[in-house]
Amino acid sequence: MKTIFTTLFVLLFAVAVAIAGVVNLNTASVGELQGLAGIGAAKAQAIVTYREQHGPFKSVDDLVRVKGIGAKTLEHLRESLTVDK
Repeated sequence: MKTIFTTLFVLLFAVAVAIAGVVNLNTASVGELQGLAGIGAAKAQAIVTYREQHGPFKSVDDLVRVKGIGAKTLEHLRESLTVDK
């Protein structure tokens, strides 16, 4: 049952991201980040952990500093990301 609720939760965030179109790297939750194509639970958590340890992202390009995020992933996601405060 927990798995069903977790899956439903992630899907709802994915729909919200698709509707909103842009995710703020400085305020997004793990669930919101998982709504991005190619970002699973581990990468989403790594993004949040990096932000907590190093402070807010200054630009979307800073995302490549997160372990597991490379240049290809960044380019794929660039249009879906912002660092607005």
